[in-house]
Amino acid sequence: MDDIEVPQYFVCPISLQIMQDPVTAITGITYDRDSIEHWLFQSKNTTCPVTKQPLPRDSELTPNHTLRRLIQAWCTENASHGIDRIPTPKPPLDKAQVLKLLKDFWNPKLQLKIIQKIEFLATKSEGNRKYLVDAGVAKAMLLFIANRCYKEGLVDGLEEALSILHFVRISSEELSLLFMENDQIIDSLTWVFGCKLQNQISVSTHAVLVLKSIIQKANSSVLETLNPDFFKKLVGVLRNGVTQQGTNAALHIMLDACPWGRNRIKMVDAGAVYELIELEFEAPEKKTTELIFGILFHLCSCADGRAQFVSHKGGIFVVSNRLLKVSPSADDRAILTLSLICKCSGTNMVLQEMLEVGAVYRLCTLLQVDCAPYLKDKARQILRSHYEEWKKCPCLGISLRPR
Repeated sequence: MDDIEVPQYFVCPISLQIMQDPVTAITGITYDRDSIEHWLFQSKNTTCPVTKQPLPRDSELTPNHTLRRLIQAWCTENASHGIDRIPTPKPPLDKAQVLKLLKDFWNPKLQLKIIQKIEFLATKSEGNRKYLVDAGVAKAMLLFIANRCYKEGLVDGLEEALSILHFVRISSEELSLLFMENDQIIDSLTWVFGCKLQNQISVSTHAVLVLKSIIQKANSSVLETLNPDFFKKLVGVLRNGVTQQGTNAALHIMLDACPWGRNRIKMVDAGAVYELIELEFEAPEKKTTELIFGILFHLCSCADGRAQFVSHKGGIFVVSNRLLKVSPSADDRAILTLSLICKCSGTNMVLQEMLEVGAVYRLCTLLQVDCAPYLKDKARQILRSHYEEWKKCPCLGISLRPR
């Protein structure tokens, strides 16, 4: 094929490959369907790659049948040179087809077959996902899961529904209406965590990713009324283990719920402090540590949270040990957490532990390195507040002497 000169107008301007399914945009430029759909929907561009003219994501992509036939004919003529003939593409999905699928979806005899077909369509292309979103597939999948919630044995189709929701997201407006229609949406997604399915880790990961998307779009009235069982199951996800992506999603949900004091108390009661410290001991990636430290700071703002933190033999160590090793964001939360502990729970035992695990030494180190001035001020404040207790340590007495 290297010896064959391919006509330039057969080549997609994006992929630089022979087009399989040429479509023409409203700007008059022809692209391969997969390439231009990826450009518009996944990369979220709004201009034509060639002309730089505006190209809205909802604009029509017209199949260029004439060009496709020319490409097919050229491929056939050059078959002896190792060029394969491109197949005639199937007609693209449209909204009417999706609406027909959803109409038949609620027939129990057709449900599993249709949900498998929708999952296939969702994974096939960005264009398909656009029509699935427009037709309200996300709402249908959430209602499907809610209708199965707590019904023993009704787990068929859950994996496919969650997979679809991973690709097809619900809008904030549609979600608000759905909450008024069915108050079991959030509970049904946490119920999935306890289902015994063949691909449980994958299913739980998809469930927590969907839950994260919903929590981020939910209004304050939903977030401030999350029940204790919600947090128990979320903490259970951290304890039992999911993928790294799922773990971070669960942590995002907890952090988004932290601004409400009642939620913090529910998380503490669910054992979140212990599990977060244990998770940090596994030396996770930077983003995970930042999320963990953000949540720990919020939970240590309440007395029970601080009590759980200091009762864990590794709490002070793991937070202080990450200072200057992760990111400025992690340093910020670590210093603020240690400040809360020293100010509100600074018993002789706690202060002695800070000496023994090296927390005091790391606070002194913070004063000597290049970091944000306010972090140095906070570290200096902690050290001065407990100078009398810590000056007894011979190796640190000079460093801790107030200026």
